[in-house]
Amino acid sequence: MVVLGLMTLLTGCGGERDPSRQPAREPSYVPVAGNMRLPFSAAVRIDGMLYLSGQIGADSTGKLVPGGIAAETRQTMDNIRAVVQRNGSSMDRVVRCLVMLADMSEWGAMNQVYVTYFPHHLPARSAMGASGLALGARVEIECLAAL
Repeated sequence: MVVLGLMTLLTGCGGERDPSRQPAREPSYVPVAGNMRLPFSAAVRIDGMLYLSGQIGADSTGKLVPGGIAAETRQTMDNIRAVVQRNGSSMDRVVRCLVMLADMSEWGAMNQVYVTYFPHHLPARSAMGASGLALGARVEIECLAAL
């Protein structure tokens, strides 16, 4: 009974597919910018959404910026903004982020920079401590944005 009710909710009455609903489009994989050969896409576009891979505070050479958590967060958010804008969206359309910190005691300092990138709304967000991040980064952030 629960399964039938769920099917009706998802597909419309009687379990038939709603013809006005478009089928899922094929994903579009966005390569990582620059000459870096990494084993993932910078983002994947599907069904009006942009799913970003985690970004760290690396500059265009692939090296972490100096200056600690504030500088790394700023570069991380600049990297996110670049991917979002390259794909026809904007920071105003970011709806969810996941923040991973090498040291949760830096949460407040990261937040001071993070909020400046969302002057009109704050996306839903989770934060967690990590025992290690790529390249020894202090912060990694992944996001979802509407297109």
